[in-house]
Amino acid sequence: MLAERHGVSTAAGNAVAAEGADVVLLAVKPQVLPTVMPELRSVLTDDQLVVSVIAGASTRALGDGLGHPAIVRSMPNTPAQIGQGVTVWYATEAVTAPQKDRTRTMLSALGREFEVHDERQVAMATAVSGTGPTYIFLFIEALVDAAVHLGFPRHVARELVLDTMQGSAAFALRSGRHVAELRDMVTSPGGTSAEALYELERGRLRTVVSDAVWAAFERTRQLEGRLEGRGDGDRQRR
Repeated sequence: MLAERHGVSTAAGNAVAAEGADVVLLAVKPQVLPTVMPELRSVLTDDQLVVSVIAGASTRALGDGLGHPAIVRSMPNTPAQIGQGVTVWYATEAVTAPQKDRTRTMLSALGREFEVHDERQVAMATAVSGTGPTYIFLFIEALVDAAVHLGFPRHVARELVLDTMQGSAAFALRSGRHVAELRDMVTSPGGTSAEALYELERGRLRTVVSDAVWAAFERTRQLEGRLEGRGDGDRQRR
Protein backbone atom coordinates (compact mmCIF):
# COMPACT_ATOMS: atom_id res chain seq x y z
CA MET A 1 0.00 0.00 0.00
CA LEU A 2 2.81 2.43 0.86
CA ALA A 3 4.59 1.59 -2.39
CA GLU A 4 1.45 2.26 -4.42
CA ARG A 5 0.44 5.42 -2.58
CA HIS A 6 3.84 7.13 -2.37
CA GLY A 7 5.87 5.44 -5.10
CA VAL A 8 8.59 4.26 -2.71
CA SER A 9 10.39 0.98 -2.26
CA THR A 10 9.31 -1.12 0.70
CA ALA A 11 10.83 -4.06 2.53
CA ALA A 12 9.48 -6.70 4.87
CA GLY A 13 12.32 -6.35 7.37
CA ASN A 14 14.64 -3.72 8.80
CA ALA A 15 17.83 -5.43 7.65
CA VAL A 16 16.63 -5.66 4.06
CA ALA A 17 15.54 -2.02 4.08
CA ALA A 18 18.97 -0.86 5.30
CA GLU A 19 21.02 -2.77 2.75
CA GLY A 20 22.51 -0.43 0.15
CA ALA A 21 20.96 2.72 1.65
CA ASP A 22 23.08 5.88 1.93
CA VAL A 23 21.09 7.00 4.99
CA VAL A 24 19.38 4.76 7.53
CA LEU A 25 16.68 6.63 9.43
CA LEU A 26 15.72 5.31 12.86
CA ALA A 27 12.20 6.45 13.76
CA VAL A 28 10.79 3.99 16.29
CA LYS A 29 9.61 4.24 19.88
CA PRO A 30 12.48 4.14 22.43
CA GLN A 31 11.24 0.87 23.92
CA VAL A 32 11.44 -0.80 20.48
CA LEU A 33 15.04 0.26 19.82
CA PRO A 34 16.71 -2.68 21.66
CA THR A 35 14.87 -5.02 19.29
CA VAL A 36 15.69 -3.07 16.14
CA MET A 37 19.42 -2.49 16.69
CA PRO A 38 20.49 -6.18 16.57
CA GLU A 39 18.64 -6.52 13.25
CA LEU A 40 20.70 -3.70 11.73
CA ARG A 41 24.05 -4.37 13.38
CA SER A 42 25.16 -7.06 10.94
CA VAL A 43 24.18 -5.21 7.75
CA LEU A 44 25.39 -1.64 8.31
CA THR A 45 28.51 -0.65 6.39
CA ASP A 46 31.11 1.99 7.28
CA ASP A 47 30.00 4.40 4.55
CA GLN A 48 26.37 4.52 5.71
CA LEU A 49 24.96 7.33 7.83
CA VAL A 50 22.50 6.57 10.62
CA VAL A 51 20.09 9.37 11.52
CA SER A 52 17.96 8.96 14.63
CA VAL A 53 14.84 10.88 15.60
CA ILE A 54 14.28 8.77 18.72
CA ALA A 55 13.76 10.68 21.96
CA GLY A 56 16.35 9.78 24.58
CA ALA A 57 18.52 7.69 22.26
CA SER A 58 22.06 8.96 22.77
CA THR A 59 24.82 8.44 20.21
CA ARG A 60 26.55 6.27 22.81
CA ALA A 61 23.57 3.92 23.06
CA LEU A 62 23.12 3.87 19.29
CA GLY A 63 26.82 3.38 18.60
CA ASP A 64 27.10 0.51 21.08
CA GLY A 65 23.91 -1.16 19.90
CA LEU A 66 24.58 -0.82 16.19
CA GLY A 67 28.36 -1.21 16.25
CA HIS A 68 28.45 1.81 13.96
CA PRO A 69 30.25 5.17 14.44
CA ALA A 70 28.63 7.57 11.93
CA ILE A 71 25.48 8.69 13.74
CA VAL A 72 23.35 11.84 13.77
CA ARG A 73 21.05 12.30 16.72
CA SER A 74 18.21 14.70 15.93
CA MET A 75 15.05 15.99 17.53
CA PRO A 76 12.37 17.43 15.21
CA ASN A 77 8.87 18.49 16.28
CA THR A 78 5.39 17.91 14.90
CA PRO A 79 5.12 21.10 12.76
CA ALA A 80 7.68 19.31 10.55
CA GLN A 81 4.65 17.58 9.02
CA ILE A 82 3.82 20.84 7.23
CA GLY A 83 7.41 21.94 6.63
CA GLN A 84 7.43 24.41 9.52
CA GLY A 85 9.21 22.38 12.15
CA VAL A 86 12.48 22.95 13.93
CA THR A 87 15.10 20.24 14.30
CA VAL A 88 18.17 20.27 16.55
CA TRP A 89 20.87 17.73 15.64
CA TYR A 90 24.28 16.50 16.73
CA ALA A 91 26.76 14.48 14.67
CA THR A 92 29.47 12.15 15.95
CA GLU A 93 33.07 12.71 14.88
CA ALA A 94 32.81 9.88 12.35
CA VAL A 95 30.19 11.77 10.31
CA THR A 96 31.88 13.24 7.24
CA ALA A 97 31.36 16.74 5.82
CA PRO A 98 29.32 15.41 2.84
CA GLN A 99 27.16 13.41 5.27
CA LYS A 100 26.58 16.55 7.32
CA ASP A 101 25.55 18.40 4.17
CA ARG A 102 23.13 15.60 3.35
CA THR A 103 21.73 15.80 6.89
CA ARG A 104 21.16 19.55 6.57
CA THR A 105 19.40 19.09 3.24
CA MET A 106 17.18 16.34 4.60
CA LEU A 107 16.25 18.12 7.84
CA SER A 108 15.73 21.50 6.20
CA ALA A 109 12.90 19.89 4.23
CA LEU A 110 11.08 19.69 7.57
CA GLY A 111 11.63 23.37 8.43
CA ARG A 112 14.57 25.01 10.19
CA GLU A 113 17.54 22.96 11.37
CA PHE A 114 20.20 23.73 13.96
CA GLU A 115 23.42 21.76 14.37
CA VAL A 116 24.82 21.72 17.92
CA HIS A 117 28.24 20.54 19.06
CA ASP A 118 27.21 19.48 22.56
CA GLU A 119 24.96 16.41 22.53
CA ARG A 120 23.35 17.45 25.81
CA GLN A 121 21.70 20.28 23.90
CA VAL A 122 19.69 17.74 21.89
CA ALA A 123 18.21 16.50 25.18
CA MET A 124 17.55 20.12 26.12
CA ALA A 125 15.88 20.75 22.76
CA THR A 126 13.67 17.71 23.33
CA ALA A 127 12.22 19.51 26.36
CA VAL A 128 11.92 22.89 24.61
CA SER A 129 11.26 22.65 20.87
CA GLY A 130 10.52 18.93 20.66
CA THR A 131 7.90 18.97 23.41
CA GLY A 132 7.11 22.65 22.85
CA PRO A 133 4.05 22.11 20.62
CA THR A 134 2.44 20.27 23.55
CA TYR A 135 2.71 23.35 25.76
CA ILE A 136 1.44 25.63 23.00
CA PHE A 137 -1.49 23.36 22.10
CA LEU A 138 -2.54 23.27 25.74
CA PHE A 139 -2.42 27.07 25.95
CA ILE A 140 -4.43 27.33 22.72
CA GLU A 141 -7.01 24.93 24.13
CA ALA A 142 -7.25 26.91 27.38
CA LEU A 143 -7.61 30.23 25.52
CA VAL A 144 -10.29 28.80 23.22
CA ASP A 145 -12.21 27.47 26.22
CA ALA A 146 -11.97 30.87 27.90
CA ALA A 147 -13.31 32.57 24.76
CA VAL A 148 -16.23 30.13 24.64
CA HIS A 149 -16.89 30.87 28.31
CA LEU A 150 -17.12 34.54 27.40
CA GLY A 151 -19.77 33.72 24.80
CA PHE A 152 -18.06 33.12 21.45
CA PRO A 153 -19.13 30.12 19.35
CA ARG A 154 -16.38 27.52 19.55
CA HIS A 155 -15.51 27.68 15.84
CA VAL A 156 -15.12 31.46 16.05
CA ALA A 157 -13.09 31.20 19.26
CA ARG A 158 -10.76 28.69 17.61
CA GLU A 159 -10.09 30.94 14.62
CA LEU A 160 -9.53 34.01 16.81
CA VAL A 161 -7.02 32.19 19.00
CA LEU A 162 -5.12 30.45 16.19
CA ASP A 163 -4.85 33.64 14.13
CA THR A 164 -3.68 35.54 17.21
CA MET A 165 -1.03 32.92 18.02
CA GLN A 166 0.20 32.77 14.42
CA GLY A 167 0.28 36.57 14.05
CA SER A 168 2.04 37.09 17.37
CA ALA A 169 4.75 34.53 16.55
CA ALA A 170 5.27 36.03 13.08
CA PHE A 171 5.47 39.54 14.57
CA ALA A 172 8.02 38.43 17.15
CA LEU A 173 10.18 36.79 14.46
CA ARG A 174 10.00 39.69 12.05
CA SER A 175 10.48 42.49 14.57
CA GLY A 176 13.66 41.06 16.08
CA ARG A 177 12.74 42.69 19.39
CA HIS A 178 12.83 41.04 22.80
CA VAL A 179 9.45 39.50 23.60
CA ALA A 180 9.29 41.50 26.84
CA GLU A 181 9.44 44.68 24.78
CA LEU A 182 6.67 43.41 22.51
CA ARG A 183 4.57 42.56 25.56
CA ASP A 184 5.08 46.07 26.95
CA MET A 185 3.86 47.52 23.64
CA VAL A 186 0.36 46.19 24.33
CA THR A 187 0.34 46.65 28.10
CA SER A 188 -1.07 50.03 29.05
CA PRO A 189 -0.93 51.10 32.73
CA GLY A 190 -4.13 49.98 34.41
CA GLY A 191 -5.40 48.47 31.16
CA THR A 192 -6.83 45.11 30.18
CA SER A 193 -3.44 43.52 29.41
CA ALA A 194 -2.01 44.69 32.73
CA GLU A 195 -4.95 43.14 34.58
CA ALA A 196 -4.64 39.88 32.67
CA LEU A 197 -0.86 39.71 33.22
CA TYR A 198 -1.34 40.24 36.94
CA GLU A 199 -3.55 37.15 37.10
CA LEU A 200 -1.12 35.07 35.02
CA GLU A 201 1.81 36.06 37.23
CA ARG A 202 -0.25 35.45 40.36
CA GLY A 203 -0.94 31.97 39.01
CA ARG A 204 2.82 31.34 38.72
CA LEU A 205 2.71 30.85 34.94
CA ARG A 206 6.47 31.29 34.52
CA THR A 207 7.26 28.82 37.29
CA VAL A 208 4.83 26.22 35.98
CA VAL A 209 6.27 26.48 32.47
CA SER A 210 9.82 26.20 33.82
CA ASP A 211 8.88 23.16 35.90
CA ALA A 212 7.24 21.51 32.88
CA VAL A 213 10.29 22.02 30.67
CA TRP A 214 12.60 20.71 33.38
CA ALA A 215 10.39 17.64 33.89
CA ALA A 216 10.55 16.90 30.16
CA PHE A 217 14.34 17.28 30.22
CA GLU A 218 14.68 14.94 33.19
CA ARG A 219 12.49 12.38 31.45
CA THR A 220 14.73 12.55 28.38
CA ARG A 221 17.80 11.95 30.54
CA GLN A 222 16.07 8.98 32.19
CA LEU A 223 15.38 7.47 28.75
CA GLU A 224 19.02 8.01 27.83
CA GLY A 225 20.14 6.20 30.96
CA ARG A 226 17.92 3.21 30.35
CA LEU A 227 19.02 2.84 26.74
CA GLU A 228 22.65 3.11 27.84
CA GLY A 229 22.08 0.52 30.59
CA ARG A 230 22.31 3.00 33.46
CA GLY A 231 19.04 2.07 35.16
CA ASP A 232 16.76 5.10 35.50
CA GLY A 233 19.40 7.44 34.16
CA ASP A 234 21.13 10.39 35.74
CA ARG A 235 18.50 12.60 37.31
CA GLN A 236 19.50 16.23 37.05
CA ARG A 237 19.25 18.48 40.08
CA ARG A 238 18.50 22.18 40.05
